[in-house]
Amino acid sequence: MTRPLVGVLALQGDVREHLAALNDSGSDAVGIRRPEELEKIDGLVIPGGESTTMSKLLQIFELLEPLKARLRDGLPAYGSCAGMILLASEILDTRPDAQHLGAIDMTVRRNAFGRQVDSFESDLEFEGIVGDPMRAVFIRAPWVERVGDDVQVLARVPESGGAAAGRIVAVRQGSVVATSFHPEVTGDRRVHELFVDIVRGV
Repeated sequence: MTRPLVGVLALQGDVREHLAALNDSGSDAVGIRRPEELEKIDGLVIPGGESTTMSKLLQIFELLEPLKARLRDGLPAYGSCAGMILLASEILDTRPDAQHLGAIDMTVRRNAFGRQVDSFESDLEFEGIVGDPMRAVFIRAPWVERVGDDVQVLARVPESGGAAAGRIVAVRQGSVVATSFHPEVTGDRRVHELFVDIVRGV
């Protein structure tokens, strides 16, 4: 699999940035809006956006159950920010009717870092990624409050992160990865490269 076909859920959020990052990272990227398109892809990115709106749109576009089925069958997936929330098995501070995908055994708190005015950046050590620390951009971001035994913690907020110090902000369970930050906006392609390698089975 030289250039796998990776979809980006194109219902809301920063779809274009993820498409560009994936194309730069050794895959062919395509937007996904219909259930039949899910069958053609080798992996899926769920972008940032507004998680409760995205969960509604998954139902409106009749994507929720087909996507759950493909994830159960082992489809590699990567979620950033709202995508992390949707991939979680449990979500705190969300609407009672919000849907989620349950692909990672973790508890996530929505808007844990605060509202838009509380967005910030931090340098992270990211397990499995070599080189300089990763500059992470957090925008109304979640954090992870609990992980299951099969979940690998990839990054935490450093001690310089104030009240958020030590909070889990990147995880992996099998072929599913999630970050609470937005690597697609920084030009650093290493998270997307890591995910494309997972899709390839490297």
